[in-house]
Amino acid sequence: MFLIAGPCAIESREIVMHTAETLKQICDRLGIQLYFKSSYDKANRTSISQRGVGMEKGLEILQEVKSTFSLPILTDVHESWQCAPVAEVADVLQIPAFLSRQTDLLVAAAKTGKIVNVKKGQFMAPWDMRGAIAKIEEARKHPTTQVLPGTPQAGIWLTERGSSFGYGNIIVDMTSLVKMREYGYPVVFDATHSVQQPSNQAGVTGGNREMVPHLIRAAVAVGIDGLFLEVHPEPEKAISDAANQVRLSDVETILQQALDIEQVIIRG
Repeated sequence: MFLIAGPCAIESREIVMHTAETLKQICDRLGIQLYFKSSYDKANRTSISQRGVGMEKGLEILQEVKSTFSLPILTDVHESWQCAPVAEVADVLQIPAFLSRQTDLLVAAAKTGKIVNVKKGQFMAPWDMRGAIAKIEEARKHPTTQVLPGTPQAGIWLTERGSSFGYGNIIVDMTSLVKMREYGYPVVFDATHSVQQPSNQAGVTGGNREMVPHLIRAAVAVGIDGLFLEVHPEPEKAISDAANQVRLSDVETILQQALDIEQVIIRG
């Protein structure tokens, strides 16, 4: 099982570097492959303020993480034109859940040759992800596809992040993990966005981070290839997803529990 983890948004170089260093130390101790994740622009957040540091500065910080700690990088792309410059730094391009059906964005990400992590929209059934897979596969076999120099032809990851349940809640159907695994690509469970409580009347997305460890244990027992966690040294002070990010000091315990369950499943 691999781990995608980091702060929701790139707030500062100091927070990103501290979080990356700590996560690397934890994953080295536990023997987990870490993909460091953070977003340079929270383009789909509730408010227009505090979206992040922007693409140019954000990619500079992510490149420093990559160079300093030898970590592969994952970050979001929101528009087709962003894919090529982001792929010069990132090893994995992430398609946000709200954009998981956007053909031009999926095709542009596919043409970079990097791994594309597609987050299943809150409004989508697991079998709807076959459409996203088909678009990426088609783009990669098209004769006009231009793969950036030095990047390998890579795969597709499918991420479950919960489904809308009414106006203000997200629930997780664990059978979605089983169904998406049938499509032949790694399946990731996003534990932190799965505890979001959107459409808060105060104009801020809520959440319940206390439920994160419970959902992780269930998902690992069902069977996943990767785990997605947004983490922060002080979640309450985060500019985005403050209510559902995991406290950095809690990560090692959560991961150890997940590994223990995974070993039980492997042993049968």
